[in-house]
Amino acid sequence: MIDHYLYILAGFIALFYGAEFLVKGASEISLRFGVSPLVVGLTVVAFGTSAPELLVCLQANANGSPDQAFGTIIGSNICNIALILGVGALIRPIVIHRQIIRREIPILFAASTVFVLMLLDKQLIQWEGWVLFAGIITYVISSLRQSKNEAAPEDSADFTPSEIAKAKNSTSAGIALSGLWIILGLLALKFGSSWLVESGSIVAIEFGVSQAIIGLLLLAFGTSLPELATSIVAARKGQGDIITGNAVGSCIFNLLAVIGITSMVSSLTATDISWLDMGVMLGVLIIITPMMWIGGRLSRLEGGILLALYLSYTVARFLLDKGMTNV
Repeated sequence: MIDHYLYILAGFIALFYGAEFLVKGASEISLRFGVSPLVVGLTVVAFGTSAPELLVCLQANANGSPDQAFGTIIGSNICNIALILGVGALIRPIVIHRQIIRREIPILFAASTVFVLMLLDKQLIQWEGWVLFAGIITYVISSLRQSKNEAAPEDSADFTPSEIAKAKNSTSAGIALSGLWIILGLLALKFGSSWLVESGSIVAIEFGVSQAIIGLLLLAFGTSLPELATSIVAARKGQGDIITGNAVGSCIFNLLAVIGITSMVSSLTATDISWLDMGVMLGVLIIITPMMWIGGRLSRLEGGILLALYLSYTVARFLLDKGMTNV
């Protein structure tokens, strides 16, 4: 059993660095060819930090564990909003950009609602996956069009002027190095997702927990490590836009791209995912919206409330699962 614990640890580490390498390489190449930092942040960075969820979901579905895939997405979105924003605000109050409130939060609400409605019959079939995937294509195209009216690249909070200048002036060798970062990132994500799903499932089953709990708690936390690390670093630098943009953007990509692509490969059927899980996912959105709107910031108190909600949900869901298992 000790081998499986080591594989879980290795999986966490590989997912973390894999996402970092992928985002680093893709961002440098995108900036080198003139894509604005805003678009890079909304697309490359958001999808890069959601790449662990995609690999884990595909691996779980391939292993015949669709509840792990659903649990990973629902749990990761709860983690992104409650844990990541909560920790970020506790470190330093987060100033919220108005675009997050006016555009990204309504889009996330819409995506979350559509996802929950699709799961009314406890399954997500292939054509529904195509609908979700069409949603992320529309979102990216809309972001590209909107970026034309945004501030100059030098005013972006996602990348410093020196990072932008370095990327734009990179040589062929620099571009090749960025490509190597992408390849290393994808390889790390591939192996990390396999280790985490397979060993995590074995260890969790030993403790008598369901496949849904494996996804909702273990895999969701593991795949959210890149966002959590980004939140902590950005909070210490006072870069609130990065924290909120990354967390909310990753939630949108999780619902539309990750679970969309996974269900496009083959239909998914949920058995252990409860209305409590989906209710909490929608509930944290309802709670955080007025927090963001009032004063345009998240205070340390509000961050503490979000973190307490996440910890309470984690404990309650685990105890509920254990109680159902023992019945």
